[in-house]
Amino acid sequence: MNKPLLIGPFTQLLPMTGLPLKGALKDEQLPIIENGGILVSEGKVLKVGVFDELKSDDVDVHHIEGQYVCLPGFVDSHTHICFGGTRARDYAYRNAGKTYLEIAKAGGGIWDTVTQTRRASQGALVEGIISRSEKHLKNGVTTIEVKSGYGLSVDEELKMLRAIKQANESSSATLVPTCLAAHMKPKDWNQDKVYLDEIISTLFPIIKEENLAHRVDAFVEESAFSPEEIKPYFQKAKELGFDITVHADQFTTGGSQVAVDFDAVSADHLEASSEKEIQLLAKSNTIATALPGASIGLGCAYTPARKILDAGGALSIASDHNPGSAPMGDLLTQASILGTFEKLSNTEVLAGITARAAAALRLADRGKLEAGAQADFVLFPTDNYQEITYHQGQLKPSEVWKKGTPIH
Repeated sequence: MNKPLLIGPFTQLLPMTGLPLKGALKDEQLPIIENGGILVSEGKVLKVGVFDELKSDDVDVHHIEGQYVCLPGFVDSHTHICFGGTRARDYAYRNAGKTYLEIAKAGGGIWDTVTQTRRASQGALVEGIISRSEKHLKNGVTTIEVKSGYGLSVDEELKMLRAIKQANESSSATLVPTCLAAHMKPKDWNQDKVYLDEIISTLFPIIKEENLAHRVDAFVEESAFSPEEIKPYFQKAKELGFDITVHADQFTTGGSQVAVDFDAVSADHLEASSEKEIQLLAKSNTIATALPGASIGLGCAYTPARKILDAGGALSIASDHNPGSAPMGDLLTQASILGTFEKLSNTEVLAGITARAAAALRLADRGKLEAGAQADFVLFPTDNYQEITYHQGQLKPSEVWKKGTPIH
């Protein structure tokens, strides 16, 4: 049997352990191990601590030369990186002052991506997912949630979910699939209820049979599905054992109430949330997920992250990487910018893309470096963790490790 591997020393090791899931965090609460090390066996963390104290004749050693800060691998809990085509024209139209409705009438919007994704083969979608996930990996993201939702029919949603599953088998990152068949009302269905019924009766059983996803999402919005329309859909999803997550309060409120009513794992977006919704989420078990990439892409307000934390809520931060509203796809840059505008501590930002983001996916073995966790971690070439958000995503990881193996 191979000896455990001791990796280090790191100038600073931030295990992100011992932090509460909910509420504001001060930088004084951030655990920092000077000259730290990680003891790894079979892809799992055995122990973290001071490097010299972990050394013994019973371990092999991988020496890290130079000054580095080590963090758990980042977790991006909300992306749409399975898609075909581009929406560069939409972006240009939007910046030129055209409204969402005008862009849609010109052939843009989500339906444009639906059309291009339907044209793409499953193989082409797989290639796209792997390419985008590799970009995320190089930026330190080792676990990536990936939604369907640009198929909007049973066959096309299956194509997307199967592509995500296939990509996960080849990607160095871990991909977490989510069924977002209720992304918008398909233009080629005359009755919305019939479409949702078809997804429930036909798609859900196949997802279960093929183990394509354990999460169901829906866009609760005036331009998509109302709270009344989506409640029977979520009810059936819960009965079948799916976790619930919700696109909520992006432009109008109502979605966060649905999320809390169904004990959703997370409510994502929340740019339109008022004090009522903030208090509602803070008192619930639902994690609020901020998507600053969408705010940057659309030029709209940010999620009220500071108010959510101060009210006692749990805050995850995700990229929303998608071809329309959030094409940047750089989680650390977006999280750093959100921190600037919402006055978030470094600890709140880093927890939002590690421990709290993992909780938004119900992954207890990610986002922290502790015994039993996956040995996913990133190294930044600096002796001070504050430099990471200071450079707003431009200080890139020099090494990314997945399950105890260096992959970048």
